Order: sequence, then C-alpha cells, then structure tokens
Amino acid sequence: MKDLNKHQAVMVTEVLKGLNIQPQSVYLDATFGRGGHARAILKELGQKGRLLAMDRDPTAIEAGLMLQREDPRLSLQLGPFSGLYQFCESQNLVGKVAGVLLDLGVSSPQLDNKERGFSFREEGPLDMRMDPTSGFSAAEWINQASEEEISKVLKEYGEERFHKRIARAIIAARSQAPITTTVQLAEIIKKANPAWEKHKHPATRSFQAIRIWVNNELNELSAGLEQGLAVLSPEGRLVVISFHSLEDRIVKQFIQKHERGDDHPRGLPVTFDKLNRKCRRIGRKTKPSDSEIAQNPRARSAVMRVAEKLEETCVFH
Repeated sequence: MKDLNKHQAVMVTEVLKGLNIQPQSVYLDATFGRGGHARAILKELGQKGRLLAMDRDPTAIEAGLMLQREDPRLSLQLGPFSGLYQFCESQNLVGKVAGVLLDLGVSSPQLDNKERGFSFREEGPLDMRMDPTSGFSAAEWINQASEEEISKVLKEYGEERFHKRIARAIIAARSQAPITTTVQLAEIIKKANPAWEKHKHPATRSFQAIRIWVNNELNELSAGLEQGLAVLSPEGRLVVISFHSLEDRIVKQFIQKHERGDDHPRGLPVTFDKLNRKCRRIGRKTKPSDSEIAQNPRARSAVMRVAEKLEETCVFH
C-alpha cells in the first residue's frame, strides 16, 4: 500500500478550467489513478455535486475506496473506457454528466512497481496489464506471437524504425529460452537496436508498443471518446490528456470529425444547422508549464485537448 499516493496528477489547474466545474453538477473521471484529479474536482463541487470515477487497475480502485469512505459524493467502478456508458447508464446519468476526464497512459505507481512489468529499468515479471486479473500478459504474447505480428505491433504502436530487426531478435532469443522478465526483453531490444536516440533508452518505443497492444489501449481510447461524448449533457466538457502522438492524433481527429459534422457530397445544398455537429473545440491544445515539468518530469510529453458537446444529438449504440 506504500505507493498508493505517490502519483502526481498532471495539469490539475488546466483540467479544472477545461471541465468548467459547476458545483452542483456530475462529473466523471474515467482514469482515477491515485485520485489526484478526483480530489481536485471534489474540492470544487458542492454538497449536491457528484463524481463518478473509473479505472481498469484494481489497485487504483483500492485507493479510491479509501477516498470514498471520506467523501460519499464519489462513486467508483472497476473497468476500462469501453464500460463508461454502461457505468453512467447504471447511475441513470446518461446525458446528464457535465464533464468527462480521460487521463491516458501509465501512472507513476504502475511504472515504479517492478512487479507490474511496465518498466525496463528494473527486473520484474513481463506483465504490462493494466488489470492483472484479465487478458494476456506481455510475456504470454511475446512468446507465442509470430515475427510478422511482433514487427507490426512495434511499428504501428511504437513507431519503431527498427521493428523488423527487433522482431527477428525476439524470435531468435525465445527459441533459446522463454522471455519472462522486463530486463531480459530490454536487453534483447537494446542489442538489436543499431541507432539509439539521445536521452532515450533503446527499448522505450518497443515497450510502449507492447503495452498498448496488450491493453488494447487505442481501441479503448476510441470507445472512451465516443461514449464520453454520448453521456455528456449539452455544453458538457470532454477533457483528454494524452502522452504520445498516437493517442493525441486519435483525440484530435475525433474532435475534428464531430466538430465538422456529417460528411455530405461536395455541392449538396445542406444548411449549417443540418450538419449534425456534435461538439466544438475549446481553445488550442495545452501543455504543462515549465515549472510543472521541473517538478514532475513525467509530465513533459502531456498534451490536453478540450471539446464541448453542442446538442443532445450524440447517442451511443
């Protein structure tokens, strides 16, 4: 339990501004983590305000239960983004949520706990699951996937230039002995990577890619964006913090798509109000201040985007 409160929430002030907190309204923090954003939101809420919180990591929910005992305005749910709509539906809150927060990526407690297998810096079991009780571990996948599949994952989810070389090296290594630990895999990748990026471990991109694949993160993000927009009330805010370009691209394109509205053939006489626009962008993308990055270096790659729901036209199916 020693790590439960170690995580530093990113851009707390900016998140509160983006959510445009109304004290008596309902909000949803879809990535509770260790409760940094949740505590800040609760401080802004009145007695009739409510905060729903989700996380797919059971240890995050464990931390959340401690906060819930102190503050009954908090309701918790274990599950991924794809369960967001169902959670709100169970609370009879679809179309009544004033703000949804998605804080993507891995939390500091997950990275710092070597038993979770997210980090290549310390020896630990090669797991990488956000929820260790479900799905397949990184070790299970890396020891049975084909060379072609490994190469594709490294390229698409890690944007790794040397995906083919690294995949070949993994196949060769596992033919000698199963790959079961983080350091074991990191060393294989390190030796196979011919051009190290400055100030970046050569296994960084590959570990990112495998983690994203194991947790189905990009599909979960897409589900979270669609369902998040669907549960919002008109003028409700969707706030998303991403930590790498793949995530941010999905968020940006999602907002652009629903801000633009339905696609119609060029030249078709469609009035602006018939475009079925579902949201509008609020401001430009926001990055952490220099002072925050100095205090919390892990915040340096964070990007926050905000959208506001326009009308009650977004129904999730």
